[in-house]
Amino acid sequence: MKTKARKIGIVNHKTLIVTVDIGKKIQHGYFRSPTGREVKPFAFSNSRKGFEQFWARILQFKTHEHLADIVVGFESSGPYAEPLFHFLMNKPVRLVQINPLHTKRLKELTGNSPNKTDRKDPRVIADVISLGHALTLVVPQGPAAELRRLTQARERAIKTRTAIVNRLEHLIFVMFPEFTTVMKTLTSKSALCVLKRCPTPDGIVRVGLESLVILLKEASRGRVGQHRAERLFGAAENSIGIGEGKESMVVEIKHLVNTIEHQNRFIDIVEEQMASYLGQIPCSGNILSIRGIGLVIASGLIGEIGDFGAFKTIPEVMKLAGLDLYEISSGRHKGQRHISKRGRSLLRKLLFFAAINVVRSDGIMHTPYKRMLDRGMPKTKALVAICRKLLAVIFALVRDHTEYVADYGQLAHMQLAA
Repeated sequence: MKTKARKIGIVNHKTLIVTVDIGKKIQHGYFRSPTGREVKPFAFSNSRKGFEQFWARILQFKTHEHLADIVVGFESSGPYAEPLFHFLMNKPVRLVQINPLHTKRLKELTGNSPNKTDRKDPRVIADVISLGHALTLVVPQGPAAELRRLTQARERAIKTRTAIVNRLEHLIFVMFPEFTTVMKTLTSKSALCVLKRCPTPDGIVRVGLESLVILLKEASRGRVGQHRAERLFGAAENSIGIGEGKESMVVEIKHLVNTIEHQNRFIDIVEEQMASYLGQIPCSGNILSIRGIGLVIASGLIGEIGDFGAFKTIPEVMKLAGLDLYEISSGRHKGQRHISKRGRSLLRKLLFFAAINVVRSDGIMHTPYKRMLDRGMPKTKALVAICRKLLAVIFALVRDHTEYVADYGQLAHMQLAA
């Protein structure tokens, strides 16, 4: 789910405030009328029966208090809130979300205590909504929802693969430390093929140089040949790797190699599905028109943002990404500006990778990036600035239903001259 991060004035004298403290199995609901009348926090199960009972109590309280509108709010709490807000999506309510940081600070202020309980939290959430600090909840649907799930699945697969590669590297270092000096990338097809066929130094020696050359050429489709095979064979002949416990390590190495290959196949399947769903989204062409943004990044951006039309201004989408700026200044002290990092972390990550692509020597934003570096700005800070600029460009392209044109200013000048 995503939020349009701006203050919203949604509470009036006819509004019923409903809040929920989200849990895995049990939720805690709370009602408050504009007159201050309340229903004390109560528990209901995270099931259809529990949701229907919860909704029946909402309608009963609304009718009793003669109210017209209903606002339902809850903290950002990962997947546990999703079944409930999908149940409420088709109900006559307005769904809002609360930043947990706001509830934490308000809770300590009102109670002068960091005490956290399921019966205290719903009341604090209602206080935050009353103060106008709620965030509009927008649930991605259709292909955008599919892209969000696929992006998250790909991220988990990559994280799993990285952990497995680290374990594999540890075992290789113990048994054949010279291997990584010759085969720089353990996840390459040629390296995985060798580890699967002959993971030990003496195994490579037994295979022989000629067979090793053929093996590497076939695995790499001709990109790795005689010279690399000779280096690897020489390293195997003079390896300082230990031999004790070798057979047990070989069993684990082969298992890890198979797992890496399985993760690679899964990532390929995910990316194929991404391409399919991306083609169903009209704005995908606008985003892909930016040189440096490919299938994976475009899919992730759409999945994380969802409906671009839910945002009216660029600052709103900046807050969603956590790229909005803040500073801490007091008196004569002028603080430095930083990004808030309170938005969607995966969205920031995708934009950062896109920024790396567009600041290359032939990239569309190499010139502004170089100007920042020339002014003494650190590289990371300059890349974050490019992230903000890039997000603004993407938002404008989707809003205006247009494609990116490199050197637009020069092109416009030529058209005017003509």
